[in-house]
Amino acid sequence: MSLIRSLALTAALTLPVSAMAEDPMKVGFVYVGPIGDHGWSYQHDLGRLALEEHFGDQVETTYVENVNEGADAERTIRRLAQAGNEVIFTTSFGFMNPTARVAEQFPDTTFLHATGYKRADNLGTYLSVTYEGRYVTGVAAGLVTETNTLGYIASFPIPEVIRDINAVYLGASSVNPDIELKVVWANTWFDPAKEADAANALMDQGADVIVQHTDSPAPLMAAEKRGNWGVGQASDMRKFGGDAHLLSVVNDWAPYYIDTVQSVMDGDWAPSDYWGGISEDVIQVVGISDRLTEEQRAKVDEVIASIDSGEFHPFTGPLKDQDGELRVPEGEAMTNEQLAGMDWYVEGMTANLPK
Repeated sequence: MSLIRSLALTAALTLPVSAMAEDPMKVGFVYVGPIGDHGWSYQHDLGRLALEEHFGDQVETTYVENVNEGADAERTIRRLAQAGNEVIFTTSFGFMNPTARVAEQFPDTTFLHATGYKRADNLGTYLSVTYEGRYVTGVAAGLVTETNTLGYIASFPIPEVIRDINAVYLGASSVNPDIELKVVWANTWFDPAKEADAANALMDQGADVIVQHTDSPAPLMAAEKRGNWGVGQASDMRKFGGDAHLLSVVNDWAPYYIDTVQSVMDGDWAPSDYWGGISEDVIQVVGISDRLTEEQRAKVDEVIASIDSGEFHPFTGPLKDQDGELRVPEGEAMTNEQLAGMDWYVEGMTANLPK
């Protein structure tokens, strides 16, 4: 053995095991709200923790919470890329353009953006099919309401919110033709005081079931105080609602995060548009109230099973918009591309979309 090879071998044998092992893959996460929101960002962070548990010392994760959707987002995403994160998940619709700009600047980094539609060679998109859970919510709400009036606290007029409002209305009207769905636009993802005010405003208008597309448990707690029903958003919120809790629609991001990071590790990741729903366990309907009658519970379970099996798609035609224009022919289901651009209310909705 040559002297050089002997010295090299001796040096390798004397190195600590940690130095000889491969460096962990760095994975970054950007959250629009605090991880303590008990909703959207909280669930994404549970997915991050599951990623760490699954891969152990093979990964090193970083998260940044409470990131504004704009210049702050772009600076945050760029810092994560500059810090050597090989995979970066950006988890709000308003992060789309900032993510796309930074992805162009860091072609060797893999970016995944939640709920958007822009993709590139190193940028993929992903979302949970929340409209499936919202349709189930509508069915349950339509069965239990005594006023035939439901309330929806909406965040921003973007396609994911609009299609979820439509899904609640379609589900409710499928079991109760007298349903009216009132909408209050909170223009925030997370503001407990503002969310509670919106819930109370809707209940003042006769809504006895409150559904939300905002992230704190404040609306559910407001519903409990007034003896009405509420629905948990993104996470299992039953502990906040007591008897008021009708059900929660939960996002479980762990399977997607684990599979995506594994794919990047294996070198076979390719940009795609991932939609995960009830059949993938990415959307889960949990904590269904035991105050439902046997018949009501059976109907809710039937709808969940039909969506899970693929037998039923909540957006199956004929579907008309508020003006009576046929948007989806009879027997056809809306495609993901069509759903991703939904900017109209279905026929029967009396609320108006913001201009």
